[in-house]
Amino acid sequence: MRHLSYLAVLAGCLLGTAPLERFLGTRVYARPRRLALTLLPVVAVFVAWDVYAIGAGHWSFDPRSVTGIRLPGRLPLDELLFFLVVPICAILTLEAVRVVRRWPVGDEPPASDRLDGGQP
Repeated sequence: MRHLSYLAVLAGCLLGTAPLERFLGTRVYARPRRLALTLLPVVAVFVAWDVYAIGAGHWSFDPRSVTGIRLPGRLPLDELLFFLVVPICAILTLEAVRVVRRWPVGDEPPASDRLDGGQP
């Protein structure tokens, strides 16, 4: 079971932040294009960095702690998922703080201009 430990941590991160979408209305998953555009550069940079570091022998993974599924460049699937899950959890957390603090989002009109009178 140790080979699933990396995935278990990632699942715990997602489960811990998932209620923020539902109960605080962060709308992170409700805006998939925006989320994808946010994740794309992060994932691209860190995947390239990891593939380079693995190829150069600077970085490795304990085979007992990962699933063993390798992507091109010998990148473990678990590591790619890490590059997706951690930013998603960070975005959910940031959006939750924004909702609670009532900070505006850059793509939303001021409350006085909204059709719903500024009601969330």
